[in-house]
Amino acid sequence: MRRWLVLAPVALLGAAAPAPAPKLQLAWPIDCRLGANCAIQNYPDDDPTPAAHDYACHGRTYQKHDGTDIRLTSMALERRGVSVLAAGPGTVLRTRDGIEDRSIRDEPPGAVAGKECGNGLVVDHGGGWETQYCHMKQGSLVVHPGDHVAAGSVLGQVGLSGDTEFPHLHLTVRKDGKPVDPFAFGAPTGSCRAGQSLWAATPAYREGQVLVAGFATGPVQMGDVQNNGADQLPRPSRTTALVAFVQAIGLQAGDVVRLTLAGPDGTMLADSKPLPPLDHDKAQQLNFVGRGHAPATGWPAGQYRATYSVTRNGKIVLTNFATLVL
Repeated sequence: MRRWLVLAPVALLGAAAPAPAPKLQLAWPIDCRLGANCAIQNYPDDDPTPAAHDYACHGRTYQKHDGTDIRLTSMALERRGVSVLAAGPGTVLRTRDGIEDRSIRDEPPGAVAGKECGNGLVVDHGGGWETQYCHMKQGSLVVHPGDHVAAGSVLGQVGLSGDTEFPHLHLTVRKDGKPVDPFAFGAPTGSCRAGQSLWAATPAYREGQVLVAGFATGPVQMGDVQNNGADQLPRPSRTTALVAFVQAIGLQAGDVVRLTLAGPDGTMLADSKPLPPLDHDKAQQLNFVGRGHAPATGWPAGQYRATYSVTRNGKIVLTNFATLVL
């Protein structure tokens, strides 16, 4: 979870002039595609009070979180290797490697004290700007202090080291030693969607996102989905149980979640409705529905469809569907 980049504003004449553009813009720091095999899990906390709010004044952050967390959809991707890329040109200041890739849930209390960032590095971009990259894979760093890097240069790979439960990059941007929000640089305290974006191409803000969706031969656990993704779980056949599952992130208190499973002729085979509204924000949630046994004659041949929706304040803010052909 850590470090970002930005540049000193250029002086303009006239008191009413808009805020100047930064000299340096952030390139996307992971070799992945948002909405396909990665997602923004957490944004920086821009609220100085005991509350926590991201730059859009929503809760996709937590208290004193100083960076942007970009997570992979599964450990299967992490094991295959996903490159961490320099967000801008600069010089590597310092690095750390040698910390094992393990979920913090599997570590004793205090095991990563002082090493919460895990394996990572800091890049100096000049003018007081730095980016820091955390939770990288053990043994993957390919740069050393003093190395010069260009925007997009490979620094290493996404890992599971330090204070983390899932494979992700924590990127922090600092100016003169202080963390800044690259989505809202210079925004007044308490404002929403203000300030300047430091991204060359600003990722769209999502109210929530489906991370993984698919089918299995029985009930699934969060660990099954995170370790294997959708493609490596046992695939249903016409004679097995038939279960649809969805892992989503960024859900809010009051959201109403629904997951349905329909057969080739449109017949509803399973429906999670009615689920009560969520009683608190959910950084991530796994839902599944299905049938525990196939009919005596087997499931009819054809396409099965799982449909997922999240309703917030009476409006559907997230939908997704997955299909399976038997």
